[in-house]
Amino acid sequence: MTRNWFEQGGGNYAAHRPDYPAELGAELARIAPRRGTAVDVGCGTGQLTGLLAEHFTHVIGVDPGEDQLAHAAPARGVDYAHGTAEDLPVADGRADLVTAAQAAHWFDLPAFYTQARRIAAPGAVLALISYGVVEVEPGLRERFERFYWREIGPFWPPERRLVETGYRDIDFPFPQVPVAALSIRRSWPLDALLGYLGT
Repeated sequence: MTRNWFEQGGGNYAAHRPDYPAELGAELARIAPRRGTAVDVGCGTGQLTGLLAEHFTHVIGVDPGEDQLAHAAPARGVDYAHGTAEDLPVADGRADLVTAAQAAHWFDLPAFYTQARRIAAPGAVLALISYGVVEVEPGLRERFERFYWREIGPFWPPERRLVETGYRDIDFPFPQVPVAALSIRRSWPLDALLGYLGT
């Protein structure tokens, strides 16, 4: 990991980060060779981890942020572990699915890919997931885009650019599996949107 930006703020993250659509969990289960163990790297407070538990026997959520893990939602079959993408606390050959949802841009990717290969069971799938930059309704769009791109944009770490392209430009040295694009649609009051932006 280049820097741990998420050592604090687990409560805010748990309260304001969006959940992933149910279709994502089903699609990941469909393309995985088995539904034994899934490893969610950079799991934060478990937004994807819990969804994976609906489809896999065992899910391991790994995050370097102790505060993130302290606010992670418990779920059947889920264990959370403190660790980094570059040194995963997972046994060799264990994972049928390895995910990194809205997190891979913070990783030292070559080191992470070495770890993903190590923990992967035969035929395992690695899924890097990004929901990109939030889009808002037309009445707020101009102001939001000015805020995001011009006011705070110059201060984003360079890794954030990968999110802005929906991970299309991320280095991915594995065969790609085509999947349908999904979206997250939410109606948020202003305070919820501001809470999300604070994460």
